[in-house]
Amino acid sequence: MPKRIYITTPIYYVNDKPHIGHAYTTTVCDVYARFMRFAGREVFFLTGTDEHGLKVEKSAQARGISPQQLADENASEFQRVMSRLGLTFDDFIRTTEPRHVEQVQAMVRKLLDTDAVYLGEFEGWYDEGQEEYHTETKARELDYKSPVSGEPLVRAKEDNYYFRLSAFQEPLERLFQQQPDFVRPAARRNEVLGRLREGLQDVPMSRTNFTWGVPMPHDPGHVIYVWIDALMNYITALGLGEPDSDAYRQRSKYWPATYHIIGKEILWFHAVIWPAILMALDLPLPKCVYAHSFWIHEGQKMSKSLGNFIDLATIQQYVDRYGLDAWRYYMATHGPLGATDADFRADHFHSVYNTDLANTLGNCASRTAAMINKYFDGFVPAEAGPDESALAEEEGPDRLRMMIADHDWPAIAKEAVSSSTAAMEEIDLARSIGSAIGLVRKVDAFINLTEPYKLAKDEGKRGELGAILYQCLEAVRIASLLLWAVMPGKMSELWSALGLSIEPDAGRLAELAEWGGLEPGRRVRKIALFPRVDTLSVIEGAA
Repeated sequence: MPKRIYITTPIYYVNDKPHIGHAYTTTVCDVYARFMRFAGREVFFLTGTDEHGLKVEKSAQARGISPQQLADENASEFQRVMSRLGLTFDDFIRTTEPRHVEQVQAMVRKLLDTDAVYLGEFEGWYDEGQEEYHTETKARELDYKSPVSGEPLVRAKEDNYYFRLSAFQEPLERLFQQQPDFVRPAARRNEVLGRLREGLQDVPMSRTNFTWGVPMPHDPGHVIYVWIDALMNYITALGLGEPDSDAYRQRSKYWPATYHIIGKEILWFHAVIWPAILMALDLPLPKCVYAHSFWIHEGQKMSKSLGNFIDLATIQQYVDRYGLDAWRYYMATHGPLGATDADFRADHFHSVYNTDLANTLGNCASRTAAMINKYFDGFVPAEAGPDESALAEEEGPDRLRMMIADHDWPAIAKEAVSSSTAAMEEIDLARSIGSAIGLVRKVDAFINLTEPYKLAKDEGKRGELGAILYQCLEAVRIASLLLWAVMPGKMSELWSALGLSIEPDAGRLAELAEWGGLEPGRRVRKIALFPRVDTLSVIEGAA
């Protein structure tokens, strides 16, 4: 994994209010970005809003306001929600900003100059909801209905500028052959390959039936197709269309993107049209387009007609009841990062909270700290053998320790750190977090095996008791470092209870996660991270 990382969400369409889909994708990116910053990587995390197109124009007209007013209103709502959810993006780009518009026009001029774009006539089928064109063959396969909304496709005919997508058939085939991980997961890659084998057609680059968009250079009667405009946000945010700008000087080093994280419904644009445009602009390609699946709700596809969208109000009820970190944990560990959709169920959320957070992580930290307070007056005991005086002879991470019940805790913790970090680098959030929670479960099992509460009755076993409790708390500390990216609030609370002052942005994860970082003699407070929720809450819109 490179030292420098650039991760992006799709930019979210302002004709829609924020909901679980937007929250999920941005949370995935946020967890990854936080972890990588903690691991010492130089990270740039981009999100934003897609503000042009026919749908925005029509919605604004229906409300009697300008498209810009509608865009401002909804972009502000997205920013407010992201702030509330504690998402740590480095830039929020809006496609109506001059910095974006000017660069899009500059890059389209380059495409025109190199004959990658030409003026032609389009006649075919148009998906108004997705603002996507389909050939007659594809429309017939779709039964002339949108594959996303189910609404009828519209027959359209107009003069358009076209992008010569067909010219990139062989380069794209080579890309997928040489970089099998360019699209992930594998099922999504196979979908693209299947469609690619049908042969590529040139795609419209402009529209003339509305005006709310970036004007085509030299031909303002045309506006640039919203999808072309939107895709370019990933490079306009870095100033790649303005090589003399401050943005370019400061940010161009982040290109190419490490991960474009998107929903599977927009895969074709990102996996085929976007790399072809980059090839035409002679720019490097992103390392990976990761297309996750959808959330469904209580076994049903979410839809406005069913009224079962998990909207902002519902999300807020979960946050109020279980806490923001619990919401993030569920998104990261049970979301649809794989090839199949994920079912958001109220009873499952409740069960995961109690099982993983209250009963495992919270309880393990709580009882370990409680025993240290009870048996050692709240001071971290030494990890020494029966002769505790040996501790004075060696200091630091290599000091003498007692091997208890064949548990080589430094090796166990090292393996958890390694596996968690490797999984996060592959954006396998569930496996990364699972490695950390697995370390905590090993602590629980170790406590049950060694029964320190019984050893405490034997004064001759005090050295062994201290070693056990040190090892338990040190393993919990290391697990907390791995879990900070997903639960920053609660893990910071834990660090405070342990008397630790940790700055994740300092990038010292590997160093801090070495065994022995918890100093004997440190004062430990009692800890209550995740109060058990005994009854399943009735959350409006969640059941």
